[in-house]
Amino acid sequence: MALLTILHHPDPRLREVAESIEDIDRDLHSFIEDMFETMYDAPGVGLAATQVGVARRVAVMDCSEDRNMPIVMINPEILSAEEPVTVDEGCLSVPEHYDKVTRYRRVRFRALDRDGEPYEMDAEDLLAQCVQHEIGHLDGGLYIDLLSRLKQQRIRRKLEKTRKREA
Repeated sequence: MALLTILHHPDPRLREVAESIEDIDRDLHSFIEDMFETMYDAPGVGLAATQVGVARRVAVMDCSEDRNMPIVMINPEILSAEEPVTVDEGCLSVPEHYDKVTRYRRVRFRALDRDGEPYEMDAEDLLAQCVQHEIGHLDGGLYIDLLSRLKQQRIRRKLEKTRKREA
């Protein structure tokens, strides 16, 4: 297994729309394991392939306190969503920034698991938020797209300053 490099906003690869996955093979299994290792190390509760520069429709999540409930979503899609709520949200690709966004408290989604078996799942609260967040990445979006243009500009300037300081 290997740690992958997480891309940071405004890297244009974060805006790529991920392509559907047709073949579940050994390379994909290895990539999924690398994604989990990277997510846990970050630490985060979810990671989409586009966040590590791979425009394929796969994301991993684990919202459990003990980090023992890994979920793989291959070619995920939301089937239904209920009850909009305002939540605090952050992102591994927008480091050290959190803001309030509107998400749905409950979602039902469909995906393939790591073995290519289809499943449907109901998610609530943090897991529902994570599902929406990761699918947003796979669609070429970031949670900050849900913020005002002024807030987006402030975040971009802050990240650019941090990047210059670290260079």
